[in-house]
Amino acid sequence: MPDGLVLVSTPIGNLGDMTARGVAALKAADLVLCEDTRVTRRLLSAFGIVARLSALHEHNEERRIPQLLAALKAGRRIVLVSDAGTPVLSDPGFRLVRAAREAGLPVSAVPGPSAALMALTISGLPPAPFLFLGFPPPRAAARRASFARLAALERAGLNATLVWHEAPHRLAAMLADLTSVFGAREAAVARELTKRFEEVRRGRLHELAAHYRDSAALGEITLIVGPPADEAAEVSEAGIGERLKALLAGGLSVKEAVARVVEETGARRRDVYALALVLKDAG
Repeated sequence: MPDGLVLVSTPIGNLGDMTARGVAALKAADLVLCEDTRVTRRLLSAFGIVARLSALHEHNEERRIPQLLAALKAGRRIVLVSDAGTPVLSDPGFRLVRAAREAGLPVSAVPGPSAALMALTISGLPPAPFLFLGFPPPRAAARRASFARLAALERAGLNATLVWHEAPHRLAAMLADLTSVFGAREAAVARELTKRFEEVRRGRLHELAAHYRDSAALGEITLIVGPPADEAAEVSEAGIGERLKALLAGGLSVKEAVARVVEETGARRRDVYALALVLKDAG
């Protein structure tokens, strides 16, 4: 097994996805860094592994780095895992990896499961290029602002499939916000990947927003939004939501606002109408 700091990917649900190299690295570790020692202890127990565990999370990572670098310099083998999936991606560890690299210490990885990559590859949406964005801001205003910045980047030339993780209790609100910014873009919601109730639901953003407004989502969620189809579609789709919001705020009824936008853009009436209902319900 490699020396130094080793990042080991762990199952995102199905224990059968744990790799033989991952098990060997954990068995050989002098120290296993993890988000939650209770979660990792259950994983190790499933594979008969006994190891020294220590929590590494966003609140203690920075202050622990000097101690961990000293251990690595002394020849200790340290394994870093997250609660599930590939370490560092939306999980602690980036600052430690960077510090180890800057100190000239060996850093390697045992690749394995990743919810973001699995969702991307089975979504049926263009796999490359893609932009992984982690979790969106939890507060509505900050979330909308982050989506607006992405839309501005698209107008400047960004053309990529967008990938997020999201908590189930915020999914409906996130989809409504995405709809208001990106319009009727193709998207997919993947949840409970590799588990018994795995599901991937494809549709336009407004269709998914309507579904999850009425049906609560459960489990771990990855959301994929396809790229703009072409420059003309980008302009119309990105602008339809904002135009509808402005018309509804100006006092027009849903029927009147839909008729106006269909006339102005040539978009399909049923798509615009569905989007208008989502925006009206979202306030």
